[in-house]
Formats: sequence, structure tokens, C-alpha cells
Amino acid sequence: MNWRTIIYVILLVSLTVVKALPRSYRDIDQKNDIGQRFSQLHEKNFKAIAMIMFAQYVQGGTFGKAVKMAEDVTDLAKRCAAAARDNPDCLKPLDSIFLDTICQEENLPTFTDCCAKQDPKRNDCFLSLKNSRGFISPFERPNAEAACKNHSQHQHSLPGYFIYEVSRRHPFLYAPTILSVALRYEEMMKNCCGSAEDPTHNLEECFRRQVPKVVKPVKEDGLRQEHTCGILKKFGERTLKALKLAQISQKFPKADFITVTKLVMDVANMHRDCCRGDMLDCMHDREKILHYVCTNQDIISSKIKKCCEKPLLQRSECIVNAENDDKPADLTPHVREFIEDKGTCEHFAQEKDTHLARFLYEYSRRHPEFSAQMLLRIGKGYEDLLKECCKAGAPDDCCSRGEDELKKHIYETESVMKTSCDIYKEKGDYYFQNELLMSFTKKMPQLTSAELIKFTKQMTTIGSKCCQLSQDKLLPCAEENLDLVLGEICRRHLTNPINPGVCHCCSSSYAFRRPCMGKLETDENYVPLSLTPGLFTFREDLCTTEEEKLQHKKQEMLINLIKYKPQITQGQLTSVTAAFTAMRERCCKEENREACFAKEGPELVRRSEKVLSA
Repeated sequence: MNWRTIIYVILLVSLTVVKALPRSYRDIDQKNDIGQRFSQLHEKNFKAIAMIMFAQYVQGGTFGKAVKMAEDVTDLAKRCAAAARDNPDCLKPLDSIFLDTICQEENLPTFTDCCAKQDPKRNDCFLSLKNSRGFISPFERPNAEAACKNHSQHQHSLPGYFIYEVSRRHPFLYAPTILSVALRYEEMMKNCCGSAEDPTHNLEECFRRQVPKVVKPVKEDGLRQEHTCGILKKFGERTLKALKLAQISQKFPKADFITVTKLVMDVANMHRDCCRGDMLDCMHDREKILHYVCTNQDIISSKIKKCCEKPLLQRSECIVNAENDDKPADLTPHVREFIEDKGTCEHFAQEKDTHLARFLYEYSRRHPEFSAQMLLRIGKGYEDLLKECCKAGAPDDCCSRGEDELKKHIYETESVMKTSCDIYKEKGDYYFQNELLMSFTKKMPQLTSAELIKFTKQMTTIGSKCCQLSQDKLLPCAEENLDLVLGEICRRHLTNPINPGVCHCCSSSYAFRRPCMGKLETDENYVPLSLTPGLFTFREDLCTTEEEKLQHKKQEMLINLIKYKPQITQGQLTSVTAAFTAMRERCCKEENREACFAKEGPELVRRSEKVLSA
């Protein structure tokens, strides 16, 4: 069978992989060997997921190499499923088998050091090499006509190549998401190219309209999944479970504690498998959770009926985005029993984690208007309160003082978000982003201009998305989206350390990461940029009529200005900005703009230097 036929067989069926997933999981509670996995998924589906895994691990490998490795591991799985289960290779963990296959390949020098290690360190080494920072050029879409011609000539193999390209560019993206996106891609190609002969059909417009439906889930899900894996790696399973406990309790307030706890454990186990790179177990774990949720809707949620009627690949996304269920009618507004009950200290001493989990569950299901991160901070505050108040000799009003601290924290958090939204509504996108640029350049001057602009742009987008929401939805929207951006900053810090302040915020506590970053001030250890001739350059391109390009150039100058003078005052900034604006307006009116900027630019720098040194 030649490789083109192999590709066709693998990838034609990969888009229907979910149809072969087992419906019952009574027989797969324990981790399966490769033969069992092969039998459950069947050959074509096993092979499709195998290729996703190889494309994600060996991002620099060719399409043909990924297909070959998928073939090799599928051949082993087939033998193990048939009659060779006594073969030692068949009893190895799945991730070990996949890594063995990579390490046996020739011409992959990048992995030599990793292959010399023993599991689980070998897998950790491979995971550390996964690069999601764009070292592979973006997947460029050709013009509409070329895309449709390619689709008509290679429509059987094109979805497979798309899956391979998405997988290698997004090494942390879960297999179900990739397969779901591939379905959307195939749908887009059929919809846009199917009507190409119609003279009234606008191909470019069709692609422009439908491409975001394909691209957006890849970016958003990839970021969320990498974010979750980052939390698990940095803060451990206990923190991840606490986060999921808060989120699930908010979404399913009618579900009892035992049901929610089971879901938390299952979701945490799924993420552990997914983050380890084991896409076969990852996919099975997810299906198992969906099967449980949808067969127990009566005790979990009244809001997911339509989700559970969708195809499996769409079901997970639908449930995640479903609105929170209504709170039980008989749910009391407060959880005073966790403070006033005389047996509280005894419960805390005897079963600390269970008692704290029950508190977080009860508090979270009552407060869908709080962010999950804020609920974790409240849970930590409650734990600290019991540690203090359950000591011998603690004053009688100890717990009530803790209640005052809780109210203070809630007020402070809500005030921060309200103030940010007030500034956003007053200033709009561009000037709000400039405020953020000033703040974050002082906190993290080690970041490049491109990074600072990117992160603050993401924060500005959060403002536009969340500040228009009602008060009960503002906090979950703002802080949970902001948490994704801060997670990205912290992952950047891990690969290339920023400064001790950022290190402290990224390492000390997940729940307090946002308040910690907010309290960071100017990095006093930063050595300001020298005023070199190239630091501020003024050219004719400042006269562009494209507002977005002009704003970008001005923001780069703002960043350099703060890196040159971190202690700049608002008055100094206003003065320098006014002088720059006047110079730009003057030179852009001149016939020889370049000559004007060459003369006026250095003069502006000299005058600004005097203002900044005053």
C-alpha cells in the first residue's frame, strides 16, 4: 500500500472517528494496553489519532514521516490485539510505545537527549520541546480559487494534511478538538467550493465569512488547554481539582457533592492524560465524562439537554459553553454552618481536604457571579481562618473577624474590575490599551515591544467583551479571561525569565496571581535603555493614513519612552506627547517629509530629554 493510499485510508475516516468510540466504559476503568485500545477504536480511527500524536511530538517532521510512524505503531497494535498480548512490547504504557517509535526513527537529532532518558523523564523531556510559540510559519490559506482547485483534485487527502498541519502548530490541542475543527474545515470547503460554478457566488466572501469558524476554536481551545496544563504542571493536581470544583459547582448547582466530586476527579484525570500527551486515553476520558453527564442529566443539570443530543465532537464544547443551571429553590443564601457549627474545628482536624472541598462546593454553587479564581481565594481565606480560629485559646469573635475580611476582599475585587471598566468606557480601546502599556512596561520592561503590545491588546479585548455585561456576569468574564493572559505571561517567564516580581506572582499562588500582578510596581532593578540615535526614529511612515499602523508605531515609541525613563510622570508624558504630535502634524504637511523628520526629530529628542530630566 503506497503512502498516498495510506493517507487516504487514515484521514478519510478520521473525520468520523467518533462513531467507533465505545458507548460503555464499564470495561475500561483501568488503563488499557495498546491491543485493547486498538480493538476499541478500530484500525482507521486508531491510526488517525496516532498521527495527531506524532505530528504534535515531532513538529518539525514531514507529513510522510508522521504517516510512517502512525503506520508502525498501528501495525504493533494490530498484532497485540490479534494474538501477541504476551509480547513485552504489547504490555508497555501507551506513551512509552509512541516515544519508542519516535526514538527508533532516523534523522531526528532534536530528540537525541530526550531518547537517552528513562520514562517518565523521557516523556517530560519530549513535552518540554513542544513549541507553541510560532516557530512554524502560520498555515497560509491560498486564494479562494486555488484552494477550491486543490480541494477538487485532492479532496480525500486534503483534510488529512490539514489535520497534520493543525496538530504540529498546536501541540497542546486535544485530539477531539482537532477532529472537530477538521469537520468544520471540510464543511467550509464543501460549502464554498460546491457553489463555485454559480456566477453569483463570491468565493472570497464565502471564505472570509467561514474561516473564523475554523480558526477561532483552534486558537481559543489551544490556549485554554495549554493554560490548564500549565496550572497542572506548576501548581499540581490539588490546585487543578480545586479550580474544577469551583467551576463545576457553579455550572451544576443542583448536583450533589458526591456527583460533583466524581466529575472533578474524572476531569482532573482527563487533563492529566491529555497534558501528558496521551491522546488515546485523553479522548476516552473525555467521552467517558460526556457519557456520564448526559446519562445523568436529571441529577446534574436541566440546561444541557440540547447539548447531549449533538454529535459527540460538538457535545463537549456545547456543555462547556452552556449557561449555569438555576440554583435549587431551597438553597439557603449563606453557608453560616461552616463558621457557626460547633463541630467545624473537629471536621477540619479529622478530614481537612473533604471539609474544605465541601465549603468550596457550597459557596461556589451559591455564587455564580464570582470568578472561579476569586472562589479559590475565598476558599484559601476560609482555610487560613480555621487554622487560626481552631487553635487553643482563640478569641470567641475569631471567626466573625474572618467574615469581615471576606467582605473586604469581595469589595476590593469588585472595585478593581469596576474601576477598570470605567476607564475602558471612558477612554475606548486605543487609549485604554495605552494605559495598560504604561503599567505593564513599568512592571515588565524586559518584555519586547511586540509582547507588551500583544498582551495588552488581549487585555483590551477582555474589556470590550466583559465591560458591557451585567454586574453578575462581569467578574467571571473578566477575571477568568484575564487569567488566560496572565498564564501566557507566566509561561513566557518560564521559558525566558522576566524579573523577580513576575517570578513571585507566577510561582507563589495560582488563586492570587491576578491580585499579585496588579500590585507589582516599577521594576526597580531594571537598567533603563540608553538614549542611542536609533532609540527614537521619526520617518515619513508616521504620516500614514492607516490609523491602526499609526497607533502601533506610537505605541512602540511609548514603550521605548518608558523603558528609557521608567519613572516618567503623567505631566512629563503629556508634554512629550504634545511635542511629538505637533512635530508630526508639521512635517506631514511639508513637501519633503523625510527631510523635515530628519531635522525636527533629533530636536524633539533633545527637548524631551530636558523635560524628562527636570
